[in-house]
Amino acid sequence: MKLLRHIGFRLLNMVPILILVSVLAFLLGVLTPGDPVESQFASRYTPAQLDELRATYGLNLPLWEQYFVWVKNLFADGGGLSLALGTPVFDMLIPPFRNTLILTAAGTLVCVVLGSLIGMLAGFFHGTWIDRGVMLLVQIGSNLSVYWFGLVLISVFALHLGWFPVSGMRSRGGGGFPDLVQHLVLPAVSAALISMLVLARFVRIGVIRETVTDYVRTFRSQGVPLRTIYGKNVVRNILPSIVNITGLEIGTLIAGVFFVEIVFNWPGIGTQLVNAVNGKDYPVIQGGIVLVALCYLLVNLITDVIVDSLDPKLRGAR
Repeated sequence: MKLLRHIGFRLLNMVPILILVSVLAFLLGVLTPGDPVESQFASRYTPAQLDELRATYGLNLPLWEQYFVWVKNLFADGGGLSLALGTPVFDMLIPPFRNTLILTAAGTLVCVVLGSLIGMLAGFFHGTWIDRGVMLLVQIGSNLSVYWFGLVLISVFALHLGWFPVSGMRSRGGGGFPDLVQHLVLPAVSAALISMLVLARFVRIGVIRETVTDYVRTFRSQGVPLRTIYGKNVVRNILPSIVNITGLEIGTLIAGVFFVEIVFNWPGIGTQLVNAVNGKDYPVIQGGIVLVALCYLLVNLITDVIVDSLDPKLRGAR
């Protein structure tokens, strides 16, 4: 019951944040210089027809009324209509958004697995050349651009070695799950780079902190194997931190995914939003911002719930 109350409280807290996001997304569209209707249709319609189109999209209404019409469209009319295609915004955004979620999930998996392994390796061998070498690579990698790193991966592993596809989500003619995984590897690693290295630093600190605790000293004095101490105690105790840092890094990872989609020609929402920005299709841009913000808030809620479930101290404090 306490956990359910906590979830309900967090959901209520999301409401003002979503309202603020919706206001900012709306203002981003309407206050951007230029007339979206004119930019889309000036070459095909007369001034009178352009005025009719503005009325159709509600652009002739006062600003506050345009906002409430737009919010109503988010819930009732599929996010409104795209200026470029005249189709419901969410009909355009949901399919690529699913592809973005697939890439984000793969990037999160890479972030957790590789980031934890790198951090544990450095932490277990703290103070040795292994630790120094690993942290040097982490420091170098943290200063790399996700965009540039993606191009390097394509050059080495796709073009030179031929191990993975250059771009896209599936091979021509379709393909099964193995084909999807093969297309996922390079973009997922590229998107996870920064978050993975941030996680590695925190895991290393957590391992070092745990290895000097009294219970570890006691186990070692009793002759308990290091594999058992680290596997059953140290790793379990730093697991909530891994989940928490991963949740906090989701925003960075999603931002990386948007760049990666462009590099690898991944058919996700990032690519869709870039096309909408180039075409000044503001309803699509606004709907995409709200969709991404909602996803980020839900991920943070899920992260909190998982951390509470893993950490008995937090669970008992509720």
